[in-house]
Order: sequence, then C-alpha cells, then structure tokens
Amino acid sequence: MTQPNQGKANRGEDFDIVVVGGGLVGTALAWGLGQTGQKVAVLDEGDVAVRPSRGNFALVWLQGKGLGMPEYAGWTKAATDSWGGFAETLREQTGVDIAYRRPGGFMPALSDKDLEDRANAMMRLHNQPDMVRYPYEVMDRAALLKEMPFIGPEVVGGTYCPLDGHCNSLRLLRALHSGMERNGVAYRPNHRVERIDPKDDGFRLTTAGGEIRAGKVVLAAGHDSARLAPMVGLEAPVRPQRGHVIVTEKTAPFLRHPTGYVRQTDEGGVMIGDSFEEAGFDTTLQPGVSSAIAARAIRFFPLLAKLNVVRSWAALRVLSPDGFPIYEQSTIMPGAFVVTCHSGVTLASNHALVLAPLIAAGGLTDAFTVFSARRFHVPQAA
Repeated sequence: MTQPNQGKANRGEDFDIVVVGGGLVGTALAWGLGQTGQKVAVLDEGDVAVRPSRGNFALVWLQGKGLGMPEYAGWTKAATDSWGGFAETLREQTGVDIAYRRPGGFMPALSDKDLEDRANAMMRLHNQPDMVRYPYEVMDRAALLKEMPFIGPEVVGGTYCPLDGHCNSLRLLRALHSGMERNGVAYRPNHRVERIDPKDDGFRLTTAGGEIRAGKVVLAAGHDSARLAPMVGLEAPVRPQRGHVIVTEKTAPFLRHPTGYVRQTDEGGVMIGDSFEEAGFDTTLQPGVSSAIAARAIRFFPLLAKLNVVRSWAALRVLSPDGFPIYEQSTIMPGAFVVTCHSGVTLASNHALVLAPLIAAGGLTDAFTVFSARRFHVPQAA
C-alpha cells in the first residue's frame, strides 16, 4: 500500500509515540493514537515480513471466546459491541466502507457428537465465575435450515450467536492507513527495528531506515515482538501457527451469516479456512490441507463444489502459550508497551478506541493485569 507520507525518515527523527508493526494490530493502535493529537509513527518491516494479517478470516467474532479466561470474553464482547461505531467513524473519516455486518454467526456441526461437544463447551464458558454472559443458541437441523437453506445433508445443527459479524479486512487496512494519514501519523515502510535502547527519557530505535527517537514505543510486531520485547524489559512468548485460506470465484449471494469455517464476502467470493498446523515459520502452501478444508466446506454447503478457486495461500497466526492476548507495559523501561493477539480484526475497535488512548495518556489500568505475560510464570492448578 503506497502512502504519500511513507518516505525515508531522516536520521534522528523524533516522535511522541512509535508503533512497531504495520499489520492490523499496529495500524489500529496507530489510528487511535493519531486521534489523540500526539506525533505518531508506524515502523513497518515491509512486504518481506511474516505478516500474520494475511491469514485473517475477517470475522468480528465473539462466539466461544474466553474459555479459561472469562476476562477475555468480556474484552471481546466490548469490541464487538463497539465495532459498528468504529466502522462508521472510519467511513466518515476516509470514505471507505469496510462492509461491516452483524447478522449473527453460526458454527455448523457435521455430527451429533460435534454438536454436543460445542453445546457443552458453550455451557462451560458461560458457567465460569465473573463471566460476562452473552446470548447464544443451540439449534437442531430444522432450525438451522430456516436460516441457512443451503446446508448439506450431513449438517445436524449448530450453535448461533447474534453478536457475531464480519467485514472486508482489506478495506479495513486501507481505511486505517487513510485515517492514519489524515491524523498526521507517519508511515515508514522498510524500517525493520534492529535495536531499541533507552535514551533521554525515551527510546532510540535503530532501524534499517535510520535512527528514530520516541517518548513511548509500542511493540505490535506480531512474531517479531518475541525478539524485541526483551530489549525493553518485556516478554512476548508467541509462536506461529500456520493456517490455510481459500477464496472462490464470485457467486450469487447464498450465505448471509458468516460461519467459523466458511463465509461469503460482500463482493460475492467465498472464503474457506480454519486449518491449524504447527509448522514453524514455513508458509509453504500444502495442497493436501487446502483439499481437506475445501472438502469439509463442501460438506457444509454442497453448492461450493461448482465454484472455481481463484486464490489459496498459507499464513502464520500469532499465538501466545494459552491463546489469549498479551497487553503489558514495562516496569523497567516506562513508556514501553507490548500488544499482541490472535484476533486482530475482532479486537481492532478495542485497540483503536480503548487501548490507544490509555497508552497515549501514560499507561494501562489494573484491568489489563490479567493479560500480562507474567501469567505464564504462575503455577497452574491441576
């Protein structure tokens, strides 16, 4: 993406806040920080980066989130509730319609055992202490057919949450970049950060494009945050998880509701995904995996068998040891923060509207303690 303000930084350029990482997490934070009036820059490695954002499924999804950490369910619900206003603000500011819709989402099941397991998981989720509960429904096949008449004969039912939705994530990234530009945020591509050192009540960042100084630094660099975090007294123990995505040719609208496996975009194409592979940093496309997720999608919606595939790729998600986000500020080097998560689209509104203002104001509240990486050093009960 080419931006008018993406020229090479001058050596020694100063900013109030620097965001390291130009994906969906970094740009949402930078857009929000730009709204505060501070001088902000985004340092982006460029297209050679791993780019976990390439693997997103464009879901704004609440269903099933938070089992094992009820605070995450509350954080996610707040994000989905604020997404409509966030999308409208971006449209008013940039003229870009990111096609956000909230019709509710389904998780269809291909066996009675699968449906029972999901129902039990949702029950355990909502029975957690301090859980912020949200509506959901377990549907049998007859009820599901009324909402999704094109399901296949193997679909026995599914779970439904009326608070789920989806968007056009490519337009989301475009809108965030356009909004950043309007807010005066400097975008610096090809600026991989090599070192971060404390300097003059702030930080000196040595990058491939020169030296940059900042009062605060926010690490939103996905996988590279694991390397950078120790430089500012933080940790980001994240690992890659490979996932495959398939996009079909455009077809007539048939799927109003997104599902966790298949969704029809606003432009008519169908996205198919939801594979999970421990493959290190290998992004090689695996035809066998693509074939498997395509075959499963056809079991859900047999009409997909007639559509041609136009794109297929593999990307690397960012996962912490327990799968939940890491939000933390450094006690050793005040002004340094790390922000990393798996659900960069769903949580974009929170990152822009909640997290960014807190960082700009000076620090996170006690509510974010549960998301600290220190939790990985606490012995777990059996």
